[in-house]
Amino acid sequence: MAITALLNLHFSADALDEARVVMRRVLAETRNFDGCNGIEVLVDADNEARWTIVERWESDEHDRAYRQFRAGEGKITELGPLLSAPSQLSKFATDESL
Repeated sequence: MAITALLNLHFSADALDEARVVMRRVLAETRNFDGCNGIEVLVDADNEARWTIVERWESDEHDRAYRQFRAGEGKITELGPLLSAPSQLSKFATDESL
């Protein structure tokens, strides 16, 4: 079953330029990860420091493998200092019957 993950990020306003550099690299890696069917970055129209990353995964197994990668060898150590609040991740399964 396909998975859509929503990652909400709140950056410090003075860290936006650096955040864009880091996220370009991170998202290129994510887009190339096995099972990734696409990434979309939504920037709040009223607050450019608030982003939602929409990740589409082929399956829950692919998403779990990616999360394990990011928790280990692919950990993004540069991201934490750029955030003004903890990131939030939500995962949704696609219901093909609806």
